[in-house]
Amino acid sequence: MPSVRWKISVSGIVQGVGFRPFVYRLALAHGLTGFVANTPDGVAIEAQGQAAQLEDFLVALREAAPPLAQVGEISFAPISLRHDGEFVLRHSTASGPVSTLISPDVAVCEDCLAEFFTPTDRRFRYPFINCTNCGPRYTIVQRIPYDRPHTTMRDFAMCAACQREYDDSANRRFHAQPNCCPDCGPQLSLVTAEGQQLAERDEALGEAIRRLAEGEIVAVKGIGGFHLAVDAANSHAVQRLRQRKGREAKPLAVMVADLVMARQVCRLEALEEQTLTSQERPIVLAAKKEGHGLAEEVAPGYDQLGLMLPYAPLHYLLLQGPVRALVMTSGNRSEEPICIENDEAVQRLAGIADCYLVHDRGIHLPCDDSVVALQAGMIRQVRRSRGFAPKPIGLGETGAMVLGVGAELKNTVCLLKDNQAFCSQHIGDLKNLEAYRVFQQSLGQLAALFEITPALIVHDLHPQYLSSRWAKEQKVPTLAVQHHHAHLAACLAENRQKGQALGIILDGTGYGPDQTIWGGEVLLGDACGYQRFAALEALPLPGGDAAVQAPWRTALSYLHTAYGANLPDLPFMAAHECGPILAMVEKGVNSPLTSSCGRLFDAVAAMSGGRQTIQYEAQAAIELMQTAGGRLSEAAFLCEVYEENAMLKISVRSLIRAVAQAVQSGMAQGEISRRFHAGLVAAFTRVAEEARSREKIKTVVLSGGIFQNRLLLEGMVGSLGRVGFQVLVHKELPCNDGCISLGQAVIGREALKKG
Repeated sequence: MPSVRWKISVSGIVQGVGFRPFVYRLALAHGLTGFVANTPDGVAIEAQGQAAQLEDFLVALREAAPPLAQVGEISFAPISLRHDGEFVLRHSTASGPVSTLISPDVAVCEDCLAEFFTPTDRRFRYPFINCTNCGPRYTIVQRIPYDRPHTTMRDFAMCAACQREYDDSANRRFHAQPNCCPDCGPQLSLVTAEGQQLAERDEALGEAIRRLAEGEIVAVKGIGGFHLAVDAANSHAVQRLRQRKGREAKPLAVMVADLVMARQVCRLEALEEQTLTSQERPIVLAAKKEGHGLAEEVAPGYDQLGLMLPYAPLHYLLLQGPVRALVMTSGNRSEEPICIENDEAVQRLAGIADCYLVHDRGIHLPCDDSVVALQAGMIRQVRRSRGFAPKPIGLGETGAMVLGVGAELKNTVCLLKDNQAFCSQHIGDLKNLEAYRVFQQSLGQLAALFEITPALIVHDLHPQYLSSRWAKEQKVPTLAVQHHHAHLAACLAENRQKGQALGIILDGTGYGPDQTIWGGEVLLGDACGYQRFAALEALPLPGGDAAVQAPWRTALSYLHTAYGANLPDLPFMAAHECGPILAMVEKGVNSPLTSSCGRLFDAVAAMSGGRQTIQYEAQAAIELMQTAGGRLSEAAFLCEVYEENAMLKISVRSLIRAVAQAVQSGMAQGEISRRFHAGLVAAFTRVAEEARSREKIKTVVLSGGIFQNRLLLEGMVGSLGRVGFQVLVHKELPCNDGCISLGQAVIGREALKKG
């Protein structure tokens, strides 16, 4: 049969994942000649042979791809024959627009671990072992095509043995860009709190393990940045870490040696175990077991632990010592981004870390651990970062290139390109210059990887957010988008749904076009626009942000609105000086109106004897949820719904009165919580049914940070499902503000279509 030659293009995550070596071996197995090369578009192949061989080759390209590859589109066309004589792996080409994808950082693979624990292997206990199927990618690449000179590994020349592996098409490390070994790769060092070197290599590791066992705080440089590590069973060490870091109460993540130990400290569902052992290796929020053996200070008063397994070779080494469970919290001071450079860590973590276990492989971009939770039958994102970013989210259609720059809290940025959305890793809260620097760096990384200028930059409606101010400084058209509209659009886009939906958007804060603080919204619309169909009553927030930190202030204000001057005498009031706060509310001084569902949770928590002041975001609401014991009450508090100014209002005052009466009757906080949650579920379900009656809406979107409350999420999904609604929730992105940048971008793309 005559030979034919095809030009084949492959898009997707096909660089840095062993795809070219895979193509090379596949071509040899099928008896083809030609070549394969990385390009800015992905992977380019020219293959020559009999037609049947080429057809089988195309099928295998998708079906037998390497573990980390995500094959997108495969296109091919016949071209003129050439006399190659063999199939070769060519150097990358760098001209033209960029459209290829970069793999996230993933956990060390089983093949590497087998070598890692084999005493006769030349990489025995080498902390930087990796291959084409595992290890760092996103945090070391500076630009594409993904070749070693374009990564932070460019400073390490491969030794002869590593080079042979790299050049051997039959080897697992064939063209593995981070390939290295103890003779030619990065090395560990241990330095003092002042930055002076104490030890190197194995000696550094041994000394760090000894110090951890003695209760010291060790800053450990990992893949995406530094962790602060202490023995999770040592109460004094954990408490000292909290004091030094300024993190008094928020739960700390724990890394345990293996799945056996994970089962000892948490009650794990099958989905949670699968997620813990997945290549992404996120932190999984799982139910604590009685007698878990860890210090109570790890997650005080919390019924869950943030649990993860080792994902870098160094982690396995640290947990081979006497300490089998380590607190591994982000290497930063509270509210700051994680440190990535050695000198930076010594400066910024001064007074926190007792010593630093560092290495000399550069980190180009900081990337926190991802956090997930099992809710409503699925693993859902709480913080999408390492292991997941920058995997694209597929969209239902293509369009203009648009950049969304996110919100102020839990910031991410998102680029729409063709039919894909590229969301950055979790950046954090843009309230300090360090976080703003990472925000700018992440935008720079998108520009470097895709070499693009967006047609539009979309930002939050709030004019003072740093992300909004950055957008307006660029020489690109901009669009301001309301916060909760972005939530609605993000969930629709993630679920690839077109058409109008009812969005129940519940969170703490969002700037409304009426200059009030929104946060308990029912919007009717899609990415093209929205109307405010319903909302929680807007009540005064005395002191603004000061009330966010002191829920008792919000409780007092809401009681005043519900009862006027005849306030019920509730026990929580005795602990506070109520007069000045009531005066502020009565006179309307520094008391902006808010429909925030987050503030409603705060008020109910404080009124019912819960948290009066908070030390981390949503602490009062989380603790209130926990008291419910994982179930709703059948005796829901009555929550009235009424119409005002052509929209429905959900009566906060009726709920507040119901809670106050329950407190006065001596009802336990747990039962109050169960009835309160059930009252909210019933009220929002009634609003949805009214919307269906008026507007013929059958689809409901649930978004906003309040839906991280598993009791409310599962209650709403169940209630709405029982009355016949299609319910859409987030799967690939968090329901909190981590999804805002996607919503902004898809709204911007629709705006460009309108002209």
